[in-house]
Amino acid sequence: MAGSLHLPVVDLALPDLRAAAESIRQACVEHGFFYVTNHGVDRGLLEAVFAESKRFFDLPMEDKMALLRGANHRGYTPPYAEKLDASSQFVGDLKESFYIGPLDDGDMHNDVNQWPSEERLPSWKETMKLYFAAVLDTGTRILSLVALGLDLDADFFHKIGALKCPSTFLRLLHYPGEVHESDSGNYGASAHSDYGMITLLVTDGTPGLQICREKDRNPQLWEDVHHIDGALIINIGDLLERWTNCAFRSTLHRVVAIGKERYSVAFFLDPNPDTLVQCLESCCSEACPPRFPPIKSWDYIAGRLNSTYK
Repeated sequence: MAGSLHLPVVDLALPDLRAAAESIRQACVEHGFFYVTNHGVDRGLLEAVFAESKRFFDLPMEDKMALLRGANHRGYTPPYAEKLDASSQFVGDLKESFYIGPLDDGDMHNDVNQWPSEERLPSWKETMKLYFAAVLDTGTRILSLVALGLDLDADFFHKIGALKCPSTFLRLLHYPGEVHESDSGNYGASAHSDYGMITLLVTDGTPGLQICREKDRNPQLWEDVHHIDGALIINIGDLLERWTNCAFRSTLHRVVAIGKERYSVAFFLDPNPDTLVQCLESCCSEACPPRFPPIKSWDYIAGRLNSTYK
């Protein structure tokens, strides 16, 4: 049974950037999740993204499988292809998804995004590109506030190269309504933390998302993340937790199956693949030494991805 949860709401239109940064810092320390409002992503664009996402997932499986995700993690992932919680007794999670990678990074990681046929879905590619650009701008603004909240310069992540050709992925997600009896107890997305810096999530309002703020607690307490119309849900990833020496939480989360179809769109804003992630000087000391060794961003993320997919 899930508990009641009230996550912080940060207004990105606040004129006092320091106040907004302090609100984000507190949210990252206490929850690892928060909402943002006045984020600059147009409501009409959000509606268009969900409409185009539904059009894609409504295609016959044969058409979707023609765009199957390859080694560079672009394209379609069918149900059961991903197992986020290695301890799960099930073959894989219930959801299906579609990945879109960086749009302007040349041939980095042999990047070739796959796109549905314009004949079938004429507005699909342009809608996704518009959303990608808008949410990247919002994410970059949030990272500036994160930096200020850590008593760093607002452009800290730019200065260290993390936002020079960042590893950005847009992921469309569809969770089934009806679940076969053999999947009783399975999850739309099993328990996991995100791998990179921050994730910007928008949902269609259907419940199911839960977080566990104390991952080592036994038994674990899972709490429902409620929908706030027009807000984005932001959560912290593992790399930001490593940078802050666990001062910021990379919080476990999952999506439970509730017998109702659900759509969401996640945008992963992660560092340039060659960025060295190591404990910030302000987050470690003799009394509190670094908990993690330095690691390149893509080495960490690739390791997590490889363990997630069969």
